[in-house]
Amino acid sequence: MSDSPRGKAGTTVLVVDDDADICVALEMLLRYEGYEVWTAGSGKQALARLDKEHGQGRRADLVLTDVKMPDMDGLALLERVRERPDPPAVLMISGHADVATAVDAVRRGAVDFLEKPPDQNRVLVALQNALRQTKLAKENTELRRVLTRRWELVGSSESLRRLRGEVARVAASDAPVLITGENGTGKEVVARNLHLSSPVGAGPFVPVNCAAIPAELIESELFGHEKGSFTGAHERRIGHFEAADGGTLFLDEIGDMPLAAQAKVLRALETREITRVGGTKSLQVSIRVVAATNADLATAVNEKTFRMDLFYRLNVVPLRVPALRERPGDVPELAAHFLAEIGARSGRRPRDLEPEALELLRTLPYPGNVRQLRNLLEAAHVFAEGAISRADLERILENGPALSSPTAPEATQTCEEPFQAETFEDFKERSEALFFRRKLAENEGNVKRTAERLGMQRSHLYKKLERFGLK
Repeated sequence: MSDSPRGKAGTTVLVVDDDADICVALEMLLRYEGYEVWTAGSGKQALARLDKEHGQGRRADLVLTDVKMPDMDGLALLERVRERPDPPAVLMISGHADVATAVDAVRRGAVDFLEKPPDQNRVLVALQNALRQTKLAKENTELRRVLTRRWELVGSSESLRRLRGEVARVAASDAPVLITGENGTGKEVVARNLHLSSPVGAGPFVPVNCAAIPAELIESELFGHEKGSFTGAHERRIGHFEAADGGTLFLDEIGDMPLAAQAKVLRALETREITRVGGTKSLQVSIRVVAATNADLATAVNEKTFRMDLFYRLNVVPLRVPALRERPGDVPELAAHFLAEIGARSGRRPRDLEPEALELLRTLPYPGNVRQLRNLLEAAHVFAEGAISRADLERILENGPALSSPTAPEATQTCEEPFQAETFEDFKERSEALFFRRKLAENEGNVKRTAERLGMQRSHLYKKLERFGLK
């Protein structure tokens, strides 16, 4: 036994054993260590004690139970405890320990398995580990809940209900999914919903903007490279396919991927194997592939700019995200959701929307879709002095569609009036930001069309947009 209590006040352990001597010994050990201890002489008594304490607003953090007991054995008790809401961790202890029993206990949800006679230090270490695992599991559950709320598909329209139902059905499968829809409709939100609801939801989610990667670097970005494989390859790099192993790879703007890279992506999807640039060893990857595009891939196939075999490989399960103008009834829910999110992020109370402002939001055409609504509300949240009025929104809309993202401080700064600049460099920065913002708005947020009209490579334009917080 240790020399002093370890300060476990507030942590409750239920000890269950039909051997009174062992019950007393464990109770004394745990009480000395600072735990609150309840005891029970059988599985049925243990369940009755849990029910009694629950009725008084108390719960056990861990159950330490024997396996061999007369009326209800420890494995049966484990099953019953696991059925309870927010169940405590269960640690098994038995004088009849064998591998089969241990494996069965862990398979059913026990966190550990100890042998009799219990070694005091082993019991304390196992108990602390079990409590730590339980805490981490709860934190992970809470994190997943927060992430799920962040990437929620908001709206009560028929099209959104249908889409949510499709996502729920598709999530359990590992079939490739192709998400289509206009810019700003929320294709990545759908992809993240698929990931979080899938069996690999605890794994990584790796988003890749295919249009933003220069053609000469896309193979290295996707599959990685070995040190010295080309000029500038000073060290080994892990590619996006490898980084997504055990999770989901989201290939956004897949329609803008160069043809040469499409063939290699197709092979990787079919074989579940990749080879780093400059490498000779094939690496197995287990990933869920979700792709998205705002382009008409069927037309691209006919025009020979997209491979037919890759199109059919990706289009196993097609999902279409409706444009916001197709579901105007969702605008009030979306507005409330975004204002709550903006308020939480800024640490301030969400601003209210005056009725006239909400009515204006209902009538806007939204060429930039949900993204435009969110950005408009972000700007209004910054400039409004109280509740957001119709005049606040009209003032912002006078400067063009709210397609930029006011969330990035540098974007807000650089998109201000250029003549407010104090230096020539600042003037050039602000002017360039305004130029790209206006051109993007003129092309309704379509990056590919904007790049073509400006005579720029899409990858170069994407870098500009990211620099100024416009994408």
